[in-house]
Amino acid sequence: MPLSPPRRYLTLASPARAEVEVRRSRFVCDVAAATSEEDARSFIDEVRAGSRDARHHCTAYVLGPDGATMRSNDDGEPSGTAGAPMLDVLRGHQLTDVVGVVSRWFGGTLLGTGGLIRAYADAVAAALASAALVAMELREGLVVEVSATDGPRVENALRGRDGCDVTAAEWTVDGLVLHLAVVPGAQDAVSGLVASLTAGDARIGPGPSRWVGRGTSGA
Repeated sequence: MPLSPPRRYLTLASPARAEVEVRRSRFVCDVAAATSEEDARSFIDEVRAGSRDARHHCTAYVLGPDGATMRSNDDGEPSGTAGAPMLDVLRGHQLTDVVGVVSRWFGGTLLGTGGLIRAYADAVAAALASAALVAMELREGLVVEVSATDGPRVENALRGRDGCDVTAAEWTVDGLVLHLAVVPGAQDAVSGLVASLTAGDARIGPGPSRWVGRGTSGA
């Protein structure tokens, strides 16, 4: 029996950076949110361009609400000593739609397999420790059309309602069109509120589902 698609996942609210030093080798980790492989590669290229003197730029990313897309790259480090431990840390924090790049400046002392694994993992963990997270929740869509007279009152009521986000508001010649994202199961209650505010004159229909972010504490 197929699993239900996820309705909530954690990702980064904004980019973060941290540095660790091991035997004079510097490991600088940059992490950011990414919603596609194109986004992830663009961030990796940006970090590379800003630190061209680093010997290695090792990478890992996890994509998709279910975290189904996972990639890692050792960028010249011994196989399995950089990208894989970085990926393990991202997954261990239960994050997705996230990319990490660790730039390494060699300090002259070989760290060995175990030392490299720990250093790359520690760099990612340090960056995530300073990062702000956002919980993405899948909401159901509603489209509400009301008259120009009712528009401001309805919009104010909906913007102040828990579990309901006004994602767009468009004025037309006929009035105001509101695009809503509501928690699953709340469509009837929201529709009832709109009907009561407009004496039943509003037009209410389904809209596309969308992901809505909610801030959380750090990683």
